[in-house]
Amino acid sequence: MANPDLAAPPETYDVEVQTLIIGAGACGLVAALAAHEMGQEVLLVEADPLPSGSTALSAGLIPAAGTSIQRAAGIEDSPDLFAADIQKKAHDENDPALVKALAEGAATVIDWLAKTHALPFSVVDDFDYPGHSRRRMHGLPTRAGAELVDALRARVDALQIPLVCDRRAVTLFAEGPHVFGAKLALPDGSFETVGAGRIILACNGFGGNRKMVMAHMPEIENALWFGHDGNRGEAVTWGRKLGARTAHLSAYQGHGNVAYPHGILITWAVITQGGFQVNTKGERFWDESQGYSEAARAVLAQPGGVAWTIFDDRIAAIARQFEDFKNAEAQGAIVQTESIEDLASACDLPVEALRQAFAAKPEQGPDGFGRNWDSPPLAPPYCAVKVTGALFHTQGGLDIDPGSALVKRAEGGLFENLYAAGGAAVGVSGKSDSGYLSGNGLLAATVLGYIAGRH
Repeated sequence: MANPDLAAPPETYDVEVQTLIIGAGACGLVAALAAHEMGQEVLLVEADPLPSGSTALSAGLIPAAGTSIQRAAGIEDSPDLFAADIQKKAHDENDPALVKALAEGAATVIDWLAKTHALPFSVVDDFDYPGHSRRRMHGLPTRAGAELVDALRARVDALQIPLVCDRRAVTLFAEGPHVFGAKLALPDGSFETVGAGRIILACNGFGGNRKMVMAHMPEIENALWFGHDGNRGEAVTWGRKLGARTAHLSAYQGHGNVAYPHGILITWAVITQGGFQVNTKGERFWDESQGYSEAARAVLAQPGGVAWTIFDDRIAAIARQFEDFKNAEAQGAIVQTESIEDLASACDLPVEALRQAFAAKPEQGPDGFGRNWDSPPLAPPYCAVKVTGALFHTQGGLDIDPGSALVKRAEGGLFENLYAAGGAAVGVSGKSDSGYLSGNGLLAATVLGYIAGRH
């Protein structure tokens, strides 16, 4: 585990820049593009050999309301409606000013990335994500986060913005409300020092730090960790040592639809389009329409911590727009049969219980779990995938000023030149897993990265 530290500023530095960005996932890359556009001298450092972060493990979808891409697709949406959806999902636990900043800034960022940097975004327009009252998920052609990271990195390279990998920030140089730079560790055990006019922490959350997970979200501590191992909590640790304010450290994004044992994310579209989940007894066990984040705890509570997600070939055709789903099919994770009886046999499920699960969908109104159905009944060929629950990303972090992304001090006021964005900062997912609205992670990463970069 990382042991981030603080130190007094040295007399000299190996390198000096105006803006130092720590972390080169989507957040850091967007911040670098935005700061460069403002004429800043930027240095972007990344601990891994190549940029990836949690973004590369995601579907790479960013929710935004009122984009030119939505308008071209005939979708009417607004930041106010988006903000209302965020707050409804999070039970009004979020800072309204932060929600407003993200909801209003998302369209600007998507249009900027599309027009200025030629990222080929399109709207997912063939199914709805839970909690979103409009179709506003924007993604690149493969609907894969790795493509988003690669596209952003290509722009950073094209603009000749310095990006140095294999550099883990281990120490911040600071005095009072001002940071002066950072010490970076190299793979050979040596160090470099960087002096900076300001520092943007884009170094993600703390889901990969089991001690912190146990302390702040013990209900998910035994879940499969599906995030990036670099999520070690440096930002929170530095912040606490500096006297920064933190917020909602118990908030996280779970996911209850990770193929087991393959470890491949299965899009929640297989549920929203009419699929359901059963446990190893062949029985349904919850209202799946609540969302995939809540699904992690629901699935982990079942015998063996696993479940089967049931859908059909119509739904599979929609899911194939996601590269992960195609990979799951290629690896044999998806079972397909022509009858319920054969599906029960292939999944080792009690056939009578599975028949009852199929029959539990009412013609109208909610079912016994409170789920409302507005999709056609499943029809052969039937599909199934064995899944487990996972922890994807923490959603709490350093508390920030929404207009600048400057970190707040516990004693009041702001740090003079320390910024936090993305997983390093508090998000808009409330205080637990149930407040997570699809895309909240990349929403905060890209919009706060943009705000911090331009400030």
